[in-house]
Amino acid sequence: MRVDRLSLDISRCLESSGAERGVTTKMMADLKPRLDKALSAVLAASGAGMLGWANLPREDPGPYLDFAAAESGKHDCLVVIGIGGSALGTTALATALLPFYWNELDPTQRRQRPRLYVLDNVDPDETSALLERLDLKRTLVNVISKSGTTAESMAGYLIVRERLQATVGAAAVKDHLVFTTDPVDGVLRAHGAATGVRMLDLPSGVGGRFSVLSAVGLLPAALLGVDVAALLAGARDMADTISGTKSWENPACSFAGIQYLEDTVLGRRVSVMMPYSARLRDVSDWFRQLWAESLGKAVDRRGRPAHVGPLPVKALGVTDQHSQLQLYAEGPDDKVITFLGVGEFAETVRIPALGSLGSDPGDPLRYLAGHTLADLLWAEQRATAWALAQLGRPSLTLRLPRVDAFSVGALLYLFQMATAIAGELYDVNAFDQPGVELSKKATYALMGRPGYEALAEEITGRG
Repeated sequence: MRVDRLSLDISRCLESSGAERGVTTKMMADLKPRLDKALSAVLAASGAGMLGWANLPREDPGPYLDFAAAESGKHDCLVVIGIGGSALGTTALATALLPFYWNELDPTQRRQRPRLYVLDNVDPDETSALLERLDLKRTLVNVISKSGTTAESMAGYLIVRERLQATVGAAAVKDHLVFTTDPVDGVLRAHGAATGVRMLDLPSGVGGRFSVLSAVGLLPAALLGVDVAALLAGARDMADTISGTKSWENPACSFAGIQYLEDTVLGRRVSVMMPYSARLRDVSDWFRQLWAESLGKAVDRRGRPAHVGPLPVKALGVTDQHSQLQLYAEGPDDKVITFLGVGEFAETVRIPALGSLGSDPGDPLRYLAGHTLADLLWAEQRATAWALAQLGRPSLTLRLPRVDAFSVGALLYLFQMATAIAGELYDVNAFDQPGVELSKKATYALMGRPGYEALAEEITGRG
């Protein structure tokens, strides 16, 4: 059976294609040994330590499918409570793989699957508005936190639990909850065991931003009817491709290598991701966390000052051609653009002629008639890449044959592996986030968590 795969085109970043200040053959040759070493290091560590996520495509999706089957028809709404990687992956999968305007479809159109709401902030107005519109008797709440101490997620959980208890009664609360948390330790694991809440494991070697292909992303996906088997099959296929090729022939190495050279050698410190597909708009949001939190580090692995990491920025074609493109084209030459293109759209929407005026050779809109919206979108993407190249601005293109579960699984896994490889090139720990941890501790202190009294005094200036 023929399998259509992603393709990566880096040619508009290369000096050989005429790019001004482009990546040279020598730069690529000099980096090749380091790319191969980085890939070998990542593959050798796969499945161990904080690279547990690398083996997720080979895990059995049975537990998620069984849970979804058991809950089928019981719930009108699914609320996911999480933050960062515990929420962004689910949002990206839902936008990419569910029908548009999912929550507005009637139950038959949704095949009796629930509506989806992702509670990933602590804004009181937003939280209150969501809870007021939910029928909690017909709602399942998936709380996601490895430790069970994440202030934002736990605040949301406590509020929702109180509302559930008032609505369905204390004995039935557990039937409306499912926890995704550490398999052994943590506050949420202990609380779930004490209260009889069903729990799924978030493996200890899987950090939040690398967790989309674990229970974090796959349980909500299964409940919503996404083809999780195809999602994992695409990721497995990409894993096989990555393990079977080296250096510039390897898509993860090539993506990481170009981004690294544009940043460290050519001074393009901003990495823009610009999908030409509304289905992929939230993949950019997911990627922003993956790239920023993994690579933005003050010190390298040996504790030396580093202050590395490109700034990831999201955009959407064609929307941001009328919002950001002017800056990309004529502003500082400090950006590299990654276009996400799609070869085949699910729908064909033709552009009609303007009534009787369509036969008028002087009709200024005649050039559009007979084309499809896909034709226009493809033309916009090609035109933007070409125009940027004329101005000496580099871009690369990742092309999906179509936006389906197989291709999305491959794309997400490609980005995860590219991030790990980039971490090797920058010589940083791509799997910690000390800058985020400092903010977390300060929040604990200001909220009065025991053990943080000294920090609270330091922040508030008391004592």
